[in-house]
Amino acid sequence: MNKHYRTLLDAIETKNAVLGVVGLGYVGLPLAVEMVKQGFRVIGIDLDPVKINKINKGESYIHDISSDTLAQAVQSGRFKATDDYSSIRDIDAISICVPTPLSENQDPDTSYIVMVVDQIKRYMKKGVLITLESTTYPGTTEELIQNELEKLGYVVGEDFFLCFSPERVDPSNIRFNTFNTPKVIGGTTEACLSLGMAVYSKYVETVVPVSTPKVAEMSKLLENTFRSVNIAFINEMAMMCDRMGIDIWEVIDAAKTKPFGFMPFYPGPGIGGHCIPLDPMYLSWKAKGFRFYSQFIELAQSTNDNMPYYVVNKTSKILNEYAKSIKKSNILVLGMAYKPDISDLRESPGLEVYELYKDSGANVEYYDPYATSFRDKNGVTVYSVEYDLEKFGSYDCIVLVTNHSDLDYGAIASLGVPIVDTRNAFKEFKLPHIYKIGHSVQQVIEQEALTVG
Repeated sequence: MNKHYRTLLDAIETKNAVLGVVGLGYVGLPLAVEMVKQGFRVIGIDLDPVKINKINKGESYIHDISSDTLAQAVQSGRFKATDDYSSIRDIDAISICVPTPLSENQDPDTSYIVMVVDQIKRYMKKGVLITLESTTYPGTTEELIQNELEKLGYVVGEDFFLCFSPERVDPSNIRFNTFNTPKVIGGTTEACLSLGMAVYSKYVETVVPVSTPKVAEMSKLLENTFRSVNIAFINEMAMMCDRMGIDIWEVIDAAKTKPFGFMPFYPGPGIGGHCIPLDPMYLSWKAKGFRFYSQFIELAQSTNDNMPYYVVNKTSKILNEYAKSIKKSNILVLGMAYKPDISDLRESPGLEVYELYKDSGANVEYYDPYATSFRDKNGVTVYSVEYDLEKFGSYDCIVLVTNHSDLDYGAIASLGVPIVDTRNAFKEFKLPHIYKIGHSVQQVIEQEALTVG
Protein backbone atom coordinates (compact mmCIF):
# COMPACT_ATOMS: atom_id res chain seq x y z
CA MET A 1 0.00 0.00 0.00
CA ASN A 2 1.29 3.51 -0.81
CA LYS A 3 2.15 6.32 1.58
CA HIS A 4 -1.26 8.00 1.33
CA TYR A 5 -2.93 4.78 2.43
CA ARG A 6 -0.55 4.27 5.36
CA THR A 7 -0.80 7.90 6.47
CA LEU A 8 -4.59 7.90 6.43
CA LEU A 9 -4.90 4.50 8.10
CA ASP A 10 -2.63 5.64 10.92
CA ALA A 11 -4.65 8.85 11.35
CA ILE A 12 -7.87 6.83 11.50
CA GLU A 13 -6.54 4.33 14.02
CA THR A 14 -5.24 7.10 16.30
CA LYS A 15 -8.39 9.19 15.72
CA ASN A 16 -6.29 12.07 14.48
CA ALA A 17 -8.06 12.05 11.12
CA VAL A 18 -10.37 14.99 10.48
CA LEU A 19 -13.71 13.71 9.26
CA GLY A 20 -16.16 15.64 7.14
CA VAL A 21 -19.88 15.32 6.48
CA VAL A 22 -21.49 17.17 3.57
CA GLY A 23 -25.24 17.55 4.01
CA LEU A 24 -26.43 17.97 7.59
CA GLY A 25 -29.96 16.61 7.32
CA TYR A 26 -31.63 13.49 8.68
CA VAL A 27 -28.62 11.37 7.64
CA GLY A 28 -25.67 13.70 7.93
CA LEU A 29 -26.26 15.32 11.31
CA PRO A 30 -26.69 12.06 13.29
CA LEU A 31 -23.64 10.67 11.48
CA ALA A 32 -21.53 13.72 12.37
CA VAL A 33 -22.62 13.62 16.02
CA GLU A 34 -21.75 9.91 16.27
CA MET A 35 -18.30 10.62 14.82
CA VAL A 36 -17.75 13.26 17.49
CA LYS A 37 -18.97 10.90 20.22
CA GLN A 38 -16.31 8.40 19.19
CA GLY A 39 -13.52 10.95 19.54
CA PHE A 40 -13.01 12.39 16.06
CA ARG A 41 -12.81 16.01 15.03
CA VAL A 42 -15.59 16.68 12.52
CA ILE A 43 -16.34 19.43 10.03
CA GLY A 44 -19.95 19.54 8.85
CA ILE A 45 -20.75 21.34 5.60
CA ASP A 46 -24.19 22.52 4.53
CA LEU A 47 -25.37 25.44 2.40
CA ASP A 48 -28.38 26.18 4.60
CA PRO A 49 -27.38 29.09 6.90
CA VAL A 50 -30.28 28.34 9.26
CA LYS A 51 -28.95 24.83 9.89
CA ILE A 52 -25.39 26.07 10.36
CA ASN A 53 -26.51 28.70 12.86
CA LYS A 54 -28.61 26.22 14.83
CA ILE A 55 -25.85 23.61 14.98
CA ASN A 56 -23.22 26.01 16.19
CA LYS A 57 -25.63 27.19 18.91
CA GLY A 58 -26.35 23.59 19.89
CA GLU A 59 -29.98 23.69 18.73
CA SER A 60 -31.09 20.49 17.02
CA TYR A 61 -33.64 20.42 14.20
CA ILE A 62 -33.51 16.62 13.90
CA HIS A 63 -35.87 14.57 16.08
CA ASP A 64 -33.32 11.80 16.70
CA ILE A 65 -30.67 14.20 17.99
CA SER A 66 -31.57 16.15 21.11
CA SER A 67 -30.34 19.68 21.57
CA ASP A 68 -28.45 18.56 24.67
CA THR A 69 -26.60 15.90 22.65
CA LEU A 70 -25.81 18.34 19.88
CA ALA A 71 -24.68 21.00 22.33
CA GLN A 72 -22.29 18.53 23.96
CA ALA A 73 -20.80 17.71 20.57
CA VAL A 74 -20.28 21.40 19.74
CA GLN A 75 -18.96 22.27 23.20
CA SER A 76 -16.40 19.47 22.94
CA GLY A 77 -14.58 21.68 20.44
CA ARG A 78 -14.48 18.79 17.96
CA PHE A 79 -17.51 19.70 15.85
CA LYS A 80 -17.87 22.72 13.62
CA ALA A 81 -20.54 23.42 11.03
CA THR A 82 -19.86 25.68 8.09
CA ASP A 83 -21.11 26.61 4.63
CA ASP A 84 -17.56 27.08 3.38
CA TYR A 85 -16.52 24.26 1.05
CA SER A 86 -12.88 25.30 1.25
CA SER A 87 -12.88 23.42 4.57
CA ILE A 88 -12.49 20.29 2.43
CA ARG A 89 -8.77 21.13 2.40
CA ASP A 90 -8.62 20.10 6.07
CA ILE A 91 -10.66 16.91 5.77
CA ASP A 92 -9.07 13.44 5.62
CA ALA A 93 -12.24 11.39 5.12
CA ILE A 94 -15.46 12.88 3.80
CA SER A 95 -18.98 11.42 3.76
CA ILE A 96 -21.45 12.81 1.22
CA CYS A 97 -25.03 12.81 2.56
CA VAL A 98 -26.88 15.13 0.20
CA PRO A 99 -30.44 14.68 -1.15
CA THR A 100 -31.09 12.71 -4.31
CA PRO A 101 -34.67 13.62 -5.33
CA LEU A 102 -36.55 12.78 -8.50
CA SER A 103 -37.13 15.28 -11.28
CA GLU A 104 -40.62 16.20 -12.42
CA ASN A 105 -40.27 13.45 -15.04
CA GLN A 106 -39.45 10.89 -12.30
CA ASP A 107 -35.81 10.68 -13.37
CA PRO A 108 -32.93 10.74 -10.85
CA ASP A 109 -31.75 14.21 -9.88
CA THR A 110 -28.08 13.86 -8.93
CA SER A 111 -27.36 17.58 -9.14
CA TYR A 112 -26.53 17.81 -5.42
CA ILE A 113 -23.90 15.09 -5.77
CA VAL A 114 -22.46 16.80 -8.85
CA MET A 115 -22.24 20.09 -6.96
CA VAL A 116 -20.35 18.48 -4.07
CA VAL A 117 -17.97 16.70 -6.46
CA ASP A 118 -17.22 20.02 -8.14
CA GLN A 119 -16.21 21.43 -4.75
CA ILE A 120 -14.14 18.35 -3.93
CA LYS A 121 -12.30 18.72 -7.24
CA ARG A 122 -11.53 22.29 -6.31
CA TYR A 123 -10.33 21.78 -2.74
CA MET A 124 -9.38 18.12 -2.15
CA LYS A 125 -5.96 17.06 -1.02
CA LYS A 126 -4.26 13.85 -2.04
CA GLY A 127 -4.94 10.84 0.16
CA VAL A 128 -8.55 11.77 1.01
CA LEU A 129 -11.19 9.07 1.49
CA ILE A 130 -14.54 9.92 -0.13
CA THR A 131 -17.63 7.93 0.79
CA LEU A 132 -20.97 8.54 -0.90
CA GLU A 133 -23.98 7.76 1.31
CA SER A 134 -26.75 9.36 -0.77
CA THR A 135 -29.15 6.82 -2.21
CA THR A 136 -28.68 6.53 -5.94
CA TYR A 137 -28.57 4.15 -8.91
CA PRO A 138 -25.85 1.48 -9.37
CA GLY A 139 -22.80 3.01 -11.01
CA THR A 140 -23.12 6.51 -9.58
CA THR A 141 -19.98 6.31 -7.44
CA GLU A 142 -17.77 5.49 -10.41
CA GLU A 143 -19.58 7.67 -12.95
CA LEU A 144 -19.99 10.87 -10.96
CA ILE A 145 -17.01 10.74 -8.60
CA GLN A 146 -14.28 8.37 -9.77
CA ASN A 147 -14.41 9.37 -13.43
CA GLU A 148 -14.49 13.09 -12.61
CA LEU A 149 -11.48 12.94 -10.32
CA GLU A 150 -9.52 10.72 -12.69
CA LYS A 151 -10.01 13.34 -15.43
CA LEU A 152 -7.82 15.59 -13.24
CA GLY A 153 -5.08 12.98 -13.22
CA TYR A 154 -5.81 11.43 -9.82
CA VAL A 155 -5.63 7.63 -9.54
CA VAL A 156 -8.26 5.90 -7.38
CA GLY A 157 -6.72 3.69 -4.72
CA GLU A 158 -3.50 5.70 -4.82
CA ASP A 159 -4.18 9.46 -4.87
CA PHE A 160 -7.66 9.22 -3.40
CA PHE A 161 -9.89 6.48 -2.00
CA LEU A 162 -13.53 5.95 -2.86
CA CYS A 163 -16.42 3.98 -1.31
CA PHE A 164 -20.18 3.79 -1.31
CA SER A 165 -22.01 3.09 1.95
CA PRO A 166 -25.80 3.52 1.79
CA GLU A 167 -27.48 5.36 4.62
CA ARG A 168 -29.93 3.38 6.73
CA VAL A 169 -31.63 6.06 8.78
CA ASP A 170 -35.10 5.42 10.17
CA PRO A 171 -36.29 8.66 11.83
CA SER A 172 -37.76 8.23 15.33
CA ASN A 173 -36.71 4.57 15.56
CA ILE A 174 -35.89 4.18 19.26
CA ARG A 175 -34.17 0.82 18.79
CA PHE A 176 -31.80 1.41 15.88
CA ASN A 177 -29.53 4.41 15.40
CA THR A 178 -26.35 5.33 13.53
CA PHE A 179 -24.13 3.28 15.82
CA ASN A 180 -26.02 -0.01 16.05
CA THR A 181 -27.47 -0.23 12.52
CA PRO A 182 -25.23 -2.50 10.38
CA LYS A 183 -23.49 -0.54 7.62
CA VAL A 184 -22.89 -1.95 4.13
CA ILE A 185 -19.83 -0.62 2.32
CA GLY A 186 -18.22 -1.23 -1.04
CA GLY A 187 -14.84 0.13 -2.17
CA THR A 188 -13.59 0.88 -5.66
CA THR A 189 -10.31 -0.90 -4.87
CA GLU A 190 -9.07 -3.15 -2.10
CA ALA A 191 -7.28 -0.20 -0.49
CA CYS A 192 -10.45 1.91 -0.67
CA LEU A 193 -12.53 -0.78 1.03
CA SER A 194 -9.87 -1.31 3.70
CA LEU A 195 -9.83 2.37 4.64
CA GLY A 196 -13.62 2.63 4.47
CA MET A 197 -13.93 -0.34 6.82
CA ALA A 198 -11.32 1.16 9.13
CA VAL A 199 -13.04 4.52 9.54
CA TYR A 200 -16.67 3.35 9.69
CA SER A 201 -15.86 0.64 12.22
CA LYS A 202 -14.82 3.40 14.61
CA TYR A 203 -18.36 4.76 14.90
CA VAL A 204 -20.60 1.96 13.58
CA GLU A 205 -20.90 -1.29 15.51
CA THR A 206 -21.15 -3.63 12.51
CA VAL A 207 -19.69 -2.91 9.08
CA VAL A 208 -20.60 -5.27 6.22
CA PRO A 209 -18.13 -5.28 3.29
CA VAL A 210 -19.27 -6.06 -0.26
CA SER A 211 -17.22 -6.51 -3.41
CA THR A 212 -17.99 -3.26 -5.25
CA PRO A 213 -19.75 0.09 -4.84
CA LYS A 214 -22.38 -1.12 -7.34
CA VAL A 215 -23.33 -3.99 -5.03
CA ALA A 216 -23.65 -1.55 -2.12
CA GLU A 217 -25.72 0.85 -4.23
CA MET A 218 -27.97 -1.98 -5.39
CA SER A 219 -28.43 -3.31 -1.85
CA LYS A 220 -30.02 -0.04 -0.77
CA LEU A 221 -32.40 -0.04 -3.72
CA LEU A 222 -33.32 -3.67 -3.07
CA GLU A 223 -34.16 -2.92 0.57
CA ASN A 224 -36.56 -0.13 -0.27
CA THR A 225 -38.01 -1.64 -3.43
CA PHE A 226 -38.85 -4.72 -1.35
CA ARG A 227 -40.78 -2.50 1.03
CA SER A 228 -42.47 -0.54 -1.76
CA VAL A 229 -43.71 -3.68 -3.50
CA ASN A 230 -44.99 -5.27 -0.29
CA ILE A 231 -46.71 -2.08 0.86
CA ALA A 232 -48.37 -1.84 -2.56
CA PHE A 233 -49.51 -5.45 -2.25
CA ILE A 234 -51.10 -4.90 1.15
CA ASN A 235 -52.67 -1.63 -0.06
CA GLU A 236 -54.26 -3.57 -2.91
CA MET A 237 -55.42 -6.22 -0.44
CA ALA A 238 -56.97 -3.45 1.67
CA MET A 239 -58.96 -2.16 -1.29
CA MET A 240 -60.00 -5.71 -2.14
CA CYS A 241 -61.14 -6.38 1.43
CA ASP A 242 -63.05 -3.10 1.39
CA ARG A 243 -64.93 -4.30 -1.69
CA MET A 244 -65.53 -7.78 -0.22
CA GLY A 245 -66.68 -6.60 3.21
CA ILE A 246 -63.69 -8.05 5.09
CA ASP A 247 -61.57 -6.23 7.69
CA ILE A 248 -57.97 -6.23 6.35
CA TRP A 249 -56.58 -5.37 9.77
CA GLU A 250 -58.14 -8.46 11.33
CA VAL A 251 -56.85 -10.51 8.40
CA ILE A 252 -53.28 -9.27 8.96
CA ASP A 253 -53.49 -9.98 12.69
CA ALA A 254 -54.57 -13.52 11.91
CA ALA A 255 -51.91 -14.10 9.24
CA LYS A 256 -49.01 -12.83 11.35
CA THR A 257 -49.60 -15.55 13.96
CA LYS A 258 -47.84 -17.86 11.49
CA PRO A 259 -44.28 -18.18 12.86
CA PHE A 260 -42.65 -18.63 9.46
CA GLY A 261 -43.07 -17.55 5.85
CA PHE A 262 -45.03 -14.36 6.53
CA MET A 263 -43.96 -10.80 7.30
CA PRO A 264 -46.71 -8.30 8.16
CA PHE A 265 -47.02 -5.10 6.18
CA TYR A 266 -49.79 -2.59 6.78
CA PRO A 267 -51.92 -0.43 4.48
CA GLY A 268 -52.02 3.33 4.67
CA PRO A 269 -52.91 6.52 2.79
CA GLY A 270 -49.77 6.25 0.63
CA ILE A 271 -46.02 6.12 1.12
CA GLY A 272 -43.73 8.90 2.29
CA GLY A 273 -40.21 9.74 3.33
CA HIS A 274 -37.16 10.19 1.15
CA CYS A 275 -36.52 6.51 0.42
CA ILE A 276 -39.49 4.30 -0.41
CA PRO A 277 -41.28 6.66 -2.84
CA LEU A 278 -38.03 7.51 -4.68
CA ASP A 279 -35.53 4.64 -4.53
CA PRO A 280 -37.47 2.13 -6.67
CA MET A 281 -37.73 4.74 -9.42
CA TYR A 282 -33.94 5.14 -9.39
CA LEU A 283 -33.65 1.42 -9.98
CA SER A 284 -36.35 1.36 -12.66
CA TRP A 285 -34.69 4.27 -14.48
CA LYS A 286 -31.29 2.58 -14.45
CA ALA A 287 -32.72 -0.76 -15.55
CA LYS A 288 -34.27 0.84 -18.64
CA GLY A 289 -30.75 1.66 -19.80
CA PHE A 290 -30.23 -2.10 -20.03
CA ARG A 291 -33.57 -2.58 -21.82
CA PHE A 292 -35.04 -4.15 -18.71
CA TYR A 293 -38.48 -2.97 -17.64
CA SER A 294 -39.56 -3.76 -14.10
CA GLN A 295 -43.29 -4.33 -14.01
CA PHE A 296 -43.27 -4.90 -10.25
CA ILE A 297 -41.71 -1.50 -9.55
CA GLU A 298 -44.02 0.41 -11.87
CA LEU A 299 -47.13 -1.39 -10.62
CA ALA A 300 -46.17 -0.85 -6.97
CA GLN A 301 -45.53 2.83 -7.58
CA SER A 302 -48.88 3.22 -9.29
CA THR A 303 -50.76 1.38 -6.54
CA ASN A 304 -49.16 3.39 -3.75
CA ASP A 305 -49.62 6.67 -5.61
CA ASN A 306 -53.34 5.96 -5.92
CA MET A 307 -53.93 5.44 -2.19
CA PRO A 308 -54.66 9.14 -1.48
CA TYR A 309 -57.42 8.98 -4.11
CA TYR A 310 -58.84 5.88 -2.43
CA VAL A 311 -58.88 7.71 0.93
CA VAL A 312 -60.70 10.71 -0.56
CA ASN A 313 -63.24 8.51 -2.35
CA LYS A 314 -63.88 6.61 0.88
CA THR A 315 -64.40 9.93 2.68
CA SER A 316 -66.97 10.90 0.08
CA LYS A 317 -68.90 7.65 0.63
CA ILE A 318 -68.84 8.14 4.39
CA LEU A 319 -70.10 11.72 4.14
CA ASN A 320 -72.90 10.48 1.88
CA GLU A 321 -74.11 8.31 4.74
CA TYR A 322 -74.60 11.51 6.72
CA ALA A 323 -76.40 13.19 3.81
CA LYS A 324 -73.41 15.44 3.13
CA SER A 325 -71.30 16.13 0.10
CA ILE A 326 -67.53 16.35 0.29
CA LYS A 327 -67.90 19.73 -1.39
CA LYS A 328 -68.11 22.46 1.27
CA SER A 329 -67.71 19.91 4.08
CA ASN A 330 -65.36 20.91 6.88
CA ILE A 331 -62.61 18.30 7.11
CA LEU A 332 -59.81 18.01 9.66
CA VAL A 333 -56.72 16.02 8.69
CA LEU A 334 -54.99 14.58 11.76
CA GLY A 335 -51.26 14.29 11.19
CA MET A 336 -49.32 15.52 8.17
CA ALA A 337 -45.81 14.07 8.71
CA TYR A 338 -45.03 10.93 6.72
CA LYS A 339 -44.63 8.77 9.84
CA PRO A 340 -45.46 9.02 13.56
CA ASP A 341 -43.73 11.27 16.07
CA ILE A 342 -41.56 13.26 13.67
CA SER A 343 -41.93 16.53 11.75
CA ASP A 344 -40.62 15.15 8.43
CA LEU A 345 -42.95 16.03 5.56
CA ARG A 346 -40.86 14.63 2.71
CA GLU A 347 -43.15 12.94 0.19
CA SER A 348 -45.86 12.64 2.85
CA PRO A 349 -49.11 11.21 1.47
CA GLY A 350 -50.92 13.63 3.75
CA LEU A 351 -49.89 16.49 1.47
CA GLU A 352 -51.58 14.81 -1.49
CA VAL A 353 -54.66 13.93 0.56
CA TYR A 354 -54.93 17.58 1.64
CA GLU A 355 -54.72 18.85 -1.94
CA LEU A 356 -57.29 16.31 -3.17
CA TYR A 357 -59.78 17.42 -0.53
CA LYS A 358 -59.22 21.02 -1.56
CA ASP A 359 -59.68 20.12 -5.22
CA SER A 360 -62.96 18.43 -4.27
CA GLY A 361 -64.25 21.68 -2.81
CA ALA A 362 -63.88 20.78 0.87
CA ASN A 363 -62.83 23.24 3.56
CA VAL A 364 -59.70 21.54 4.90
CA GLU A 365 -57.57 22.18 7.96
CA TYR A 366 -55.01 20.01 9.67
CA TYR A 367 -53.52 19.38 13.06
CA ASP A 368 -50.01 18.01 13.64
CA PRO A 369 -48.06 18.54 16.88
CA TYR A 370 -44.74 18.11 15.05
CA ALA A 371 -45.18 19.37 11.49
CA THR A 372 -46.64 22.78 12.28
CA SER A 373 -46.66 24.17 8.73
CA PHE A 374 -46.15 23.28 5.08
CA ARG A 375 -46.38 24.91 1.66
CA ASP A 376 -49.28 23.84 -0.52
CA LYS A 377 -49.03 23.28 -4.28
CA ASN A 378 -49.50 27.03 -4.86
CA GLY A 379 -46.66 27.93 -2.52
CA VAL A 380 -48.96 29.20 0.21
CA THR A 381 -47.92 28.37 3.77
CA VAL A 382 -50.55 26.33 5.61
CA TYR A 383 -50.39 26.24 9.41
CA SER A 384 -51.60 23.57 11.79
CA VAL A 385 -54.65 24.50 13.85
CA GLU A 386 -54.33 24.43 17.62
CA TYR A 387 -55.28 21.33 19.56
CA ASP A 388 -58.86 22.08 20.58
CA LEU A 389 -61.26 19.20 21.16
CA GLU A 390 -64.25 21.50 21.20
CA LYS A 391 -63.35 22.79 17.75
CA PHE A 392 -62.52 19.28 16.54
CA GLY A 393 -66.08 18.31 17.38
CA SER A 394 -67.42 20.88 14.91
CA TYR A 395 -65.92 19.29 11.80
CA ASP A 396 -68.00 17.19 9.42
CA CYS A 397 -65.25 14.58 9.23
CA ILE A 398 -61.87 13.84 10.79
CA VAL A 399 -59.28 11.96 8.70
CA LEU A 400 -56.42 10.28 10.57
CA VAL A 401 -53.38 10.27 8.26
CA THR A 402 -50.48 10.05 10.72
CA ASN A 403 -50.85 8.06 13.93
CA HIS A 404 -48.76 10.18 16.30
CA SER A 405 -48.43 8.40 19.65
CA ASP A 406 -49.37 11.42 21.76
CA LEU A 407 -52.79 11.98 20.17
CA ASP A 408 -55.64 11.31 22.59
CA TYR A 409 -57.54 8.81 20.47
CA GLY A 410 -60.13 8.13 23.14
CA ALA A 411 -61.07 11.80 23.46
CA ILE A 412 -61.20 12.26 19.69
CA ALA A 413 -63.31 9.13 19.25
CA SER A 414 -65.78 10.35 21.89
CA LEU A 415 -66.57 13.48 19.85
CA GLY A 416 -68.93 11.49 17.66
CA VAL A 417 -67.56 13.04 14.47
CA PRO A 418 -67.20 10.61 11.52
CA ILE A 419 -63.58 9.44 11.45
CA VAL A 420 -61.67 8.00 8.52
CA ASP A 421 -58.87 5.96 10.08
CA THR A 422 -56.09 5.17 7.59
CA ARG A 423 -53.75 3.63 10.20
CA ASN A 424 -56.03 1.53 12.43
CA ALA A 425 -55.16 3.97 15.21
CA PHE A 426 -58.69 3.80 16.66
CA LYS A 427 -58.75 -0.01 16.80
CA GLU A 428 -59.62 -0.02 20.51
CA PHE A 429 -62.82 1.93 19.90
CA LYS A 430 -65.59 -0.12 18.30
CA LEU A 431 -67.83 2.82 17.43
CA PRO A 432 -70.13 3.14 14.41
CA HIS A 433 -68.75 6.53 13.35
CA ILE A 434 -65.18 5.22 12.98
CA TYR A 435 -64.39 3.90 9.51
CA LYS A 436 -61.13 2.17 8.60
CA ILE A 437 -59.53 1.79 5.20
CA GLY A 438 -59.64 -1.84 4.16
CA HIS A 439 -63.04 -2.16 5.84
CA SER A 440 -66.19 -1.34 3.90
CA VAL A 441 -68.56 1.46 4.85
CA GLN A 442 -71.49 -0.91 4.32
CA GLN A 443 -70.00 -3.38 6.78
CA VAL A 444 -69.80 -0.69 9.45
CA ILE A 445 -73.46 0.22 8.82
CA GLU A 446 -74.52 -3.43 9.09
CA GLN A 447 -72.56 -3.86 12.32
CA GLU A 448 -74.20 -0.72 13.71
CA ALA A 449 -77.65 -2.11 12.81
CA LEU A 450 -76.85 -5.37 14.58
CA THR A 451 -75.65 -3.47 17.65
CA VAL A 452 -78.81 -1.38 17.75
CA GLY A 453 -80.97 -4.47 17.23
